[in-house]
Amino acid sequence: MVIQECKRENIDRYGEIYAEAFACEPWNDHWKVEDAVVHIKELMESGVAYGLECVIDGEIVGFVLGTSMMFSYGRTFEINDLAVDPAHHREGIGRKLTERILEDVKKQGMAGVHLITSHGGILPGFYEEFGFKKESEVILMGKEL
Repeated sequence: MVIQECKRENIDRYGEIYAEAFACEPWNDHWKVEDAVVHIKELMESGVAYGLECVIDGEIVGFVLGTSMMFSYGRTFEINDLAVDPAHHREGIGRKLTERILEDVKKQGMAGVHLITSHGGILPGFYEEFGFKKESEVILMGKEL
C-alpha cells in the first residue's frame, strides 16, 4: 500500500471511485461518473486543494481530497471527500488516508480541520476516533433551489 499525493492525471479514476463509494451506505447517492469527475476536477483546480491517493498493486483504490480557507484565527483545511473503492472497503484504507492527511496538514500549519459527514451509520464514530467532534458554535444550513 502506497499513500502519495493526488495527481491531476488520475481525476477520472477518482471520479469512478467517488461515484461507486457514495452509492453505498450511508449515502446511497446516485452519482454519474462524469459528474463525479467534474466535482473532483473543480476541487483540484481550486488552487487551494490538497489530496492523497492510495495505490495497491499499481491500482488507485482510494483518495482523500480537501481545500483550505483563511479565517481570522488562521488557515483551516476542509476534508471535502474521502472515498474508497467498495471492493476495498474494510481494509483500513480510509483510516490510513485520514491519518496521513491529518499529519500533512498539521505540518502545513493549518489551524484546524473540518468536514461534513452523514449523521447516521458508522461515519460519525469513525471520525470521532481521530478527535473530530460536533461543532457547538456553528451549524450547517442549506436551502434547496
